[in-house]
Amino acid sequence: MAYPVAASLYYSFCNYSVLKPPTWVGMANYERLLTDELFWTSLWNTLYFAAFSVPLGIIVAFLLALLLNVKVRGMTVYRTIFYIPSIVPMVASSVLWIWLFNPQYGAVNALLRHVPGISDPPGWLSDPAWAKPTIILWSIWGVGNTVVIFLAGLQGVPQALYEAAEVDGASPWQRTLSITVPYMTPYLFFALVMGLIGSFQFFTPAMVMTNGTGGPADSTMFYALNLFHRAFSDFKMGYACAMAWVLFILVVIATLVVVKSSARYVYYESADEGAV
Repeated sequence: MAYPVAASLYYSFCNYSVLKPPTWVGMANYERLLTDELFWTSLWNTLYFAAFSVPLGIIVAFLLALLLNVKVRGMTVYRTIFYIPSIVPMVASSVLWIWLFNPQYGAVNALLRHVPGISDPPGWLSDPAWAKPTIILWSIWGVGNTVVIFLAGLQGVPQALYEAAEVDGASPWQRTLSITVPYMTPYLFFALVMGLIGSFQFFTPAMVMTNGTGGPADSTMFYALNLFHRAFSDFKMGYACAMAWVLFILVVIATLVVVKSSARYVYYESADEGAV
């Protein structure tokens, strides 16, 4: 493991095309990043995706977990239904998304055309304004794994606290805010960190849904997809390695910020002061 990491760091300072031996160019690859318009576009697309997909995914997963934690008949079936999308391979679900959101014959637009006032539904993946939101919807569709994690956390909340709060006259909303949310903060924190790291490396759905073009108009050219093209389409391995190290630094910084700030909102029952 150490060799590939060290090699990629070395190649990031080289002009390396795989076909020829690497030649040392110093900081040239990193300097070029600063003036590469596609680099900044892909970085913006990735930050946009992370800013919306991660919090929306956590919120949807948490709400679903609350619903699926209710003890009613047939709940196992409902839990299975919501979990199934998360075990579908990314390529298969991406192809399904292409069919569903096809502007001409997709099921989504077919339904929207029957809605009063909507005569011209969005172009979705063929429209630069709607392409990223469409992919964000895909990411939310597959929150089953996060729902399972949240369900495990919800079942660990002491029921005695709910009973005591109910005796005191607390409403369901008040019980959720004062009991459920604090006890769930470690799970929410875990989902936030993992979602953040995953969003910076988002690749497969964008590759499949756009045939690798990152279109339309580079609206879905995410960072990892751009890196892939620089390495395996342009054979600029040195430049791609520089991009990879910049991505690594960004992920580390973002993760450290989230971890350091967690002391303000993550509650651990075993902690002496209630939070760490």
